[in-house]
Amino acid sequence: MTRPTNVVCAIAVLLLAACGEPRIEKKVLVIGIDGVRPDVLAEVHTPAIDALAAEGAFDGRIQTKAQTRSGPGWSSMLTGVWPDKHRVTSNDFTPNNYAMYPDFLTRLELIDGQFSTFAVVDWAPLGSEASGGPLLSDTIDVKLDFDGNQIGYQEGDIRSVAAAVRFLENQDPDAAFVYIGYPDVAAEDHGGRSQEYHLSIENADVHVGRLVAAVRNRPTYEREDWLILVSTDHGQRDEGGHGGDSPEEQTVFYLASGPSVGESALPRDVNIVDVAVTALTHLGIVIDPAWHLDGRVSGLGGAR
Repeated sequence: MTRPTNVVCAIAVLLLAACGEPRIEKKVLVIGIDGVRPDVLAEVHTPAIDALAAEGAFDGRIQTKAQTRSGPGWSSMLTGVWPDKHRVTSNDFTPNNYAMYPDFLTRLELIDGQFSTFAVVDWAPLGSEASGGPLLSDTIDVKLDFDGNQIGYQEGDIRSVAAAVRFLENQDPDAAFVYIGYPDVAAEDHGGRSQEYHLSIENADVHVGRLVAAVRNRPTYEREDWLILVSTDHGQRDEGGHGGDSPEEQTVFYLASGPSVGESALPRDVNIVDVAVTALTHLGIVIDPAWHLDGRVSGLGGAR
């Protein structure tokens, strides 16, 4: 009996690999909900967020190190560095240092233009030049901006999420960011313990559910490993508003969910700067120490 040659063995290995499971594609969806108090989040009906937390890792006791305004909060979350580096300390985005510390979608594009990136927002400075923006650069493949100040943030959120659902269902993004803005407006207009604020968070959860359904309805979903990250930029005072250093304003939450998330994967000092770093790492990007990012990987560690 003759032994198979090395060539025959190599062909057999290739055939077995070809007949094996298809390669799993890593993908990321970051959902940012403006101005959500974790204690109020725990009180209201949020089945979509609760389901993500049950399947992943959640911490609602985080003390943000950014000023409790939206400019520094979103800048910290999306760039992975604190205000001493990105330089945004208020809702005036000038001066900023996004050239050195770009948002995570832009950093993906700068590393490899083959990444497909998507963002949709309805607070103007995040996507346009208003107030010294944009935080999210024009390097992103598809960037949509529905101006909530013009059409109202409830309507802006509806349009933003509808656009994101269409994109998630019909296109092939590697990384996406969706901003939901109305809860912050509801708290500022009616108070951080008001019925309107409670309802705004419940409605944001409906939006989250639509986005998660869009991901899971993708025909290629079984061959994809989606990491879903959900967080907020700051909390609210009882009377509404933010910008100070009270626990109600500084306490935020971090949620990571997906097949690659471990049940006990969140470190004690998890914070909003971890969102960008975790998203990049999930997509296979090795974090270069020369980038001087403040965040670290928080949430990954499970097995598919």
